[in-house]
Amino acid sequence: MALPAHAATVPDAKSLEDALYRKVNWRIVPIFILCFLFAYLDRVNISFAKLEMQSDLGFSDTVYGLGASLFFVGYFLFEVPSNVLLHKMGARIWIARIMVTWGITSACMMFVQSEFWFYTLRFLIGVMEAGFVPGVLYFFTQWYPSTRRAQVNSYFKSSICLCGVVGGPLAGLVLGHLDGALGMAGWKWLFLLEALPSIVLGGVVFWLVSDRIEDAPWLNAEEKSLMATRMAEDFKPSGKSSFAEIWREPATYVMSAIYLCLVMALTGLLFWMPQLIRSAGVTDALHIGWLTMVPYLVAVVFNLCVGYSSDRRRERRWHMAGCALLTAVGYLVCAMTAGDLPPLMIGMSMIMAGIIAWMPIFWTIPPRFLAGVAAAAGIALINSIGQLGGVIAPFMIGRVRDLTGATTPALYVLSMVSLLAVGLILWAVPKVHYRTQLQGDEAQALPVAEATEVPSRA
Repeated sequence: MALPAHAATVPDAKSLEDALYRKVNWRIVPIFILCFLFAYLDRVNISFAKLEMQSDLGFSDTVYGLGASLFFVGYFLFEVPSNVLLHKMGARIWIARIMVTWGITSACMMFVQSEFWFYTLRFLIGVMEAGFVPGVLYFFTQWYPSTRRAQVNSYFKSSICLCGVVGGPLAGLVLGHLDGALGMAGWKWLFLLEALPSIVLGGVVFWLVSDRIEDAPWLNAEEKSLMATRMAEDFKPSGKSSFAEIWREPATYVMSAIYLCLVMALTGLLFWMPQLIRSAGVTDALHIGWLTMVPYLVAVVFNLCVGYSSDRRRERRWHMAGCALLTAVGYLVCAMTAGDLPPLMIGMSMIMAGIIAWMPIFWTIPPRFLAGVAAAAGIALINSIGQLGGVIAPFMIGRVRDLTGATTPALYVLSMVSLLAVGLILWAVPKVHYRTQLQGDEAQALPVAEATEVPSRA
């Protein structure tokens, strides 16, 4: 018996749409993965440079922690203005500008000789990089419907894992084999060589990225029409579309608090992972670099699986809470086994897996209640407030090490911060923001009470 015509065409239409978005993914996502890779290399190479730079320049752990933190002060102050300009000028021009200027500023770190210039350049790197991550996330909201955004965010945020996989061994090789070449210390070569690709990639973004679907020369008219239709059918935020309104939206502050916890948990590990491994008895810089790969390799697999599960199940809150809980347990394991390498590696892998999978799901929620310039500015505001966690965590750990000679108390604090995030996620994220849009038969099958619930929280 022949199938009804509509039954035969639905799978074909779905397959064609999936094929189209795979084409878009291959065109857009690899460029921004590379950009984010070198953004993170330029941001965290200070953690590897510390192994030589600190002794060469006579910096204490407190000085190092403060310098690492000042990046986030510059990032915080200029994040919202940067994303407002991105909304006006377009992602192509503004992201290219960001990359070129942060690459030049990061390369200048090789000339640091004093605490003043260490602090100044770390602050300026944050200023120059401000707007990159929320700019790319906002760019994705212009190209992908909400039902596809967790997975594409997962691909993008996997760059952090790629940074760990590539950055650790690369830093170990540079520090181990270029130290003294042309009369320069290894840490100076590290800053120079990891900054140059950012400048080149700025040019790649300028020439290859299109701001809007209708401007893309590599899509035909039918493909543009289909994508435009999907974007038109997508969930539309309820009215928060002006810059002034983001300050009156309670969910903005709830999401900022959750992201503050997330960034504290992330930077606490990013900037101190090599030191934690060294404290467990590993002294060779190259071996430390190879060992830092392990948590990132675990995280990239976990991240892609969680992103796929979140999109497939159309659920955000419990996926986020589970990732935050995994991070909290990971910090607890690290605190209880400090100095013992095998369990330390397990704990760091749990932390990194939880954080990296948590982040892309988190960024699917702000576009649910913000639109237009409010989306650009609101995403930047949430990101910039959250980045204050990057000021707190590295400085806190450095200060604790100077006062106690151990990192363990700070690791317990970061475990509690991650548990606080679990509570905020479960208590404060309303259903209308963490459920993705249901379409067709799925929406009809949803119980009326659930489909029409108006949240009383956040």
